[in-house]
Amino acid sequence: MTYREEFITFMVRSGVLTFGDFTTKSGRKTPYFVNTGNYKTGAQAAKLGDYYAACIQEHMADGITCLFGPAYKGIPLAVSAAASLYRNYDRDLPYCFNRKEAKDHGEGGSMVGYKPQDGDNVAIVEDVVTAGTAVRESIELFKHVADVNIKALFVSVDRMERGTRECSTLDELRQDYGIQVFPIVTVREVISFLHNNPIDGKVYIDDEMKAKMEAYLEEYGAKG
Repeated sequence: MTYREEFITFMVRSGVLTFGDFTTKSGRKTPYFVNTGNYKTGAQAAKLGDYYAACIQEHMADGITCLFGPAYKGIPLAVSAAASLYRNYDRDLPYCFNRKEAKDHGEGGSMVGYKPQDGDNVAIVEDVVTAGTAVRESIELFKHVADVNIKALFVSVDRMERGTRECSTLDELRQDYGIQVFPIVTVREVISFLHNNPIDGKVYIDDEMKAKMEAYLEEYGAKG
């Protein structure tokens, strides 16, 4: 299996990728849901970091000088990805994350960990981007920290849904900020791999579920 196929299997086994009847924050009825809050063990954190590191290494084997994880869900992602890059690829990248509220005592400031410097090439590590709010806030935050280059955004799953425009939220971020965006997998890759392909003896996407997911993408999917 490719690392992408392994990642899909990993999400299913971790209870992160589930199928049924759900409602998104925006009110859309969806037949599948990605809940990264279900990652909760050291083994899962290590494996998750490996998949992010593989994606980072594939698309940006050099040129990144810092990983940034937006609070809160992005924090363990950046840490585990940085650890995996060192462990598996001998790349020792610094990482940082933001405080939700700036600290006014001690060292102060809005950043924890590495202090970004002018000229740094930053990669943002996120879970699943819906509206892109956290990413936009992160980009604005860096304007008050240092003159950095936001080079890329790495996410676990691209749901391939429309944002506020006809294109996807990830494409909006590409257009608005000129950053490269790399998902570990897309929802269409999930459908293709899991359709009638059992995981531990269970088929999660049968013909009926595939039809529901295709219908959902037809209604809410990005155009163009």
